[in-house]
Amino acid sequence: MTEKTSLKEKWDYLVKNLTTQFADGDTLTIDAIIYLIGVQELGQGKRNFKKDEKVNLIHIAICRLLEPYGYYEFDFFDADGWPHYKTKTQLPNLKPGEQTLLMKEAIIAYFDALDFFKHS
Repeated sequence: MTEKTSLKEKWDYLVKNLTTQFADGDTLTIDAIIYLIGVQELGQGKRNFKKDEKVNLIHIAICRLLEPYGYYEFDFFDADGWPHYKTKTQLPNLKPGEQTLLMKEAIIAYFDALDFFKHS
């Protein structure tokens, strides 16, 4: 993909490819993609997670995604290998559509840094 590829085109490409790789027919939602990022950031591979761990995975992903925007900063890994972040700046009050746009931009930046779009 080129640098001029739109956010929507990159998002659609990302969803299509992640859905093919990780879903059984149902298109992945933004929440599912955030969850996958949390699993990736935890780095413990594929395993079954408890309900509270799933919530923590989403939190890890959101912190990691918004870290480049200055909202969070990595702090430490605990004894179980889970990353912890501290809040640097409070998130602004955003309307739901604005929240979604911010998260999509952050997700695309995350995958851009992994050269995900270079192979298309």
